[in-house]
Amino acid sequence: MSGRDLFCQPRRFGRGAALTLVFASVLVAGAATGALPGDGRRSASGQAREVSTGRAEEVTRAAEEAAAVGKSPLEAAERAVSRSGDRWAAVYSAGEYEEFEESLDGRYTGVGLWARRDAQGRIEVTEVRPGSPAAGAGIRAGDRLRSVDGHAVDGRPVTEVVSLLRGDATDAAAGTTVTLGLQRGTRAWRETLRRARLSTDSVTVRHATGGAVVIRISAFTKGVGDAVRSAVRAAPAGAGIVLDLRGNSGGLVAEATATASVFLDGGLVATYDMDGDQRALHADPGGDTDRPLVALVDGGTMSAAELLTGALQDRGRAVVVGSRTFGKGSVQMPSELPDGSVAELTVGHYRTPSGRAVDGTGITPDLEVTHGALERAETVLGGLGDDPS
Repeated sequence: MSGRDLFCQPRRFGRGAALTLVFASVLVAGAATGALPGDGRRSASGQAREVSTGRAEEVTRAAEEAAAVGKSPLEAAERAVSRSGDRWAAVYSAGEYEEFEESLDGRYTGVGLWARRDAQGRIEVTEVRPGSPAAGAGIRAGDRLRSVDGHAVDGRPVTEVVSLLRGDATDAAAGTTVTLGLQRGTRAWRETLRRARLSTDSVTVRHATGGAVVIRISAFTKGVGDAVRSAVRAAPAGAGIVLDLRGNSGGLVAEATATASVFLDGGLVATYDMDGDQRALHADPGGDTDRPLVALVDGGTMSAAELLTGALQDRGRAVVVGSRTFGKGSVQMPSELPDGSVAELTVGHYRTPSGRAVDGTGITPDLEVTHGALERAETVLGGLGDDPS
């Protein structure tokens, strides 16, 4: 599993909810299909929406009762959510939720490094953003990250390491410092960096030696669908595409649907229920259906990334290579509390075009590969491009 210091996670709530971007942006796609209930609470896109579920009403009531007696609405909401058994629910302070919304816009506070945990539980830097504080300090891909502000990180989930880098526990702002313990070969040293406001490159493109174009999507932030479309249009004629979704923790469902539209000529992308009502997401017509396509996934492929993978697999548009995806197929919606904090609560689940449920099961690749997955994906792509005559 891999990650970077990008997305805000709830610092007071359980780690389960902290693993992923919530599926809240279904409200963006829902608005386009008339799928949403009427006005009311604030949404992740800044629009007012109402979560018409008993659980939302219960959490809101707990927060209102706490506010009436001078207690913390946020803490009361956390207790109510904890009792609900909602695995993916989360409670954000107003500031945390603002950070969350900014992350979906492609902005975040951090030091600009990507990391992964290896088989031995060690945290390795996989990429450093040019011009970032990490790059300025000379940190390189391949360096081992041993500690963050004195906290040893070996064996920790990457999401926890990301939280330390961002300073979520203290709502750390740009300009605050973080001290990293690093190792390169036999050299061990400490580096103190100042966090900065950074923008994301959620889509990166490279040309493989065999002629394939590898399009990596790290998260579905705003503009990803257009960026993928541009990358496909710019690809050499006849070149196959490897769509690398490894470590993609989700994001805006509207952008995942837009990305599906790049490769599909209309048709169903997913169905989802919300408060018991069945809804559907459809691709736009006119996508490129001719180029060979392989989707590369792993256990860090989650939520909206699983929605896209399931659509491409079920529609016969892509061969899916890698390891089983995470299995986060639930739909959350935001509910604003009296003090401006926000509770994200599960209101439904989505299914792939063939009706497969994803939540708790994930998506099984057509070809399961654990080591050398990208190389295998490129090999598969080459076979898809072979002329059968």
